[in-house]
Amino acid sequence: MKHFIGAGNPMRGQFEPKAGYRAEHFSWAFADGVGTVTLNRPERKNPLTFDSYAELRDLFRALVYATDVKAVVITGAGGNFCSGGDVHDIIGPLTRMTMPEMLEFTRMTGDLVKAIRQCPQPIIGAIDGVCAGAGAMIALACDLRLGTDKAKTAFLFTRVGLAGADMGACALLPRAIGQGRASELLFTGRAMTAQEGLAWGFFNALHEGEQLLAKATEMARRIAEGPSFAHGMTKTMLSQEWSMTIEQAIEAEAQAQAICMQTQDFKRAYEAFSAKQTPVFGGD
Repeated sequence: MKHFIGAGNPMRGQFEPKAGYRAEHFSWAFADGVGTVTLNRPERKNPLTFDSYAELRDLFRALVYATDVKAVVITGAGGNFCSGGDVHDIIGPLTRMTMPEMLEFTRMTGDLVKAIRQCPQPIIGAIDGVCAGAGAMIALACDLRLGTDKAKTAFLFTRVGLAGADMGACALLPRAIGQGRASELLFTGRAMTAQEGLAWGFFNALHEGEQLLAKATEMARRIAEGPSFAHGMTKTMLSQEWSMTIEQAIEAEAQAQAICMQTQDFKRAYEAFSAKQTPVFGGD
């Protein structure tokens, strides 16, 4: 049986996602507080394997403890983002698995989305070319998405005889683009064009292909220069408040803001404002 569940101490790896981290199944770069994940199998449009799924999940889980990583960019090599699960390395083997093994796999893929959503760092997707299946779900899990005119995003699950309900698609996609548009994409499996994605709010902006990664990195660095503890609080509230009433959300934000008011960054901002200077945040 193929096992996908990580073992050991959940704090294991807490110091790894830095400049010294060495990824095995994708590439990782770190500079100026920004980590960059590059899916790097360009000859096959960067498909995912069992191993890359698991390593990505473990990386984003570990980022919870990586206080030096302030923001993350996810991109793909060779003019494409990600073509989804590898047909030969994943789809084929899945057809021969038992039900418990299949459920272990589908839970593991969902854990990747949860890890991206639950890590405190803002995540920016830099999306060019093919962005399909599980690749589309990784993009959807990001907090911000930049694309190119060539980006084609498709939730292909029905094309392989599966439900559109995969890795949280039925919860996250309607929140991003609306119920009707999400329903169309999930039922038909058709590709959403870059222009549709921009108009519908899936993309924050579109850029030329040769500028995409630089623009995403620039945005990530601007975010990284901000109050990272407060950014983590914002990301948490954006996620949690979907299941709250307005009254609960207002109270939760009152508590969240009171916590942030105890940080040194809050004091730094006040002192810089008083001195007519630009604050330099430390994340504490």
